[in-house]
Amino acid sequence: MRIARFTTGEEPAYGVVTGEVDDFGQPADGTVVVPLSGDPFYVGIKPTGEEIPFERVRLLAPVIPRSKVVGIGRNYAAHAAEMGNDLPTEPLMFIKPNTSVIGPGDPIFYPRQTGNLHFEGEVAVVIGRICRDVPADQATDVIFGYTLGNDVTARDLQRKDVQFTRGKGFDSFCPLGPWIETDLDPNDFAEGRSIQTHLNGDLKQDGNTKDLIFDIPTLVEHVTSVMTLLPGDVILTGTPDGVGPMEVGDEVEVSVQGLGALTNPVAVRD
Repeated sequence: MRIARFTTGEEPAYGVVTGEVDDFGQPADGTVVVPLSGDPFYVGIKPTGEEIPFERVRLLAPVIPRSKVVGIGRNYAAHAAEMGNDLPTEPLMFIKPNTSVIGPGDPIFYPRQTGNLHFEGEVAVVIGRICRDVPADQATDVIFGYTLGNDVTARDLQRKDVQFTRGKGFDSFCPLGPWIETDLDPNDFAEGRSIQTHLNGDLKQDGNTKDLIFDIPTLVEHVTSVMTLLPGDVILTGTPDGVGPMEVGDEVEVSVQGLGALTNPVAVRD
């Protein structure tokens, strides 16, 4: 099931995207959005019975995390190598504020403080209920679904500051979308899903989720051993190699097999 957050020009709402959608997020003719009553994280999936043609909606970030986005660094060996870092012996965590979240088509703003803005395409895990100290073998019990993320990073600030808060925490530095897919599970990613990032149509990242150093259940266990996760919180699972710079006027697209595509332009803030 694809759970989207959308608007038709009125208040944002949740809905189920029904119909054929290819791996790149392109809907077939006849695809519709069925609005839901209330917030599915709290009231469950309650369709209203209405149907809205897909072309009439604008997709928003599928979730605004209640409290936080937890990023995982260096979770693909080739990416750690391209950054000149050793492999971590346990998941490397950092926090992105929920104010960094934007949706499909929203601009990534290039801050004046940086001269080296990078894309990082990732699979994102969306948490479905309050949880703490979750064993890896029970991780699926707390996962609502999966979406795409772009862990936008001011690389020069990240290196300058040592810790990651400023380099990864600016407004617009966490695009999420296009929707939450609820019918996948961690084994689908462990067996392998293609993950790619294109910049202005050129392939830059071409990885596979089977190369994750720490799999999704391990990440859930590790994060929840430290902090409580709330419904709608997000874990970014790490990026493959091929990260690189973006400039104002560029367009970056992250795609994952079975999850669709997330596209954002890069802009200067007025």
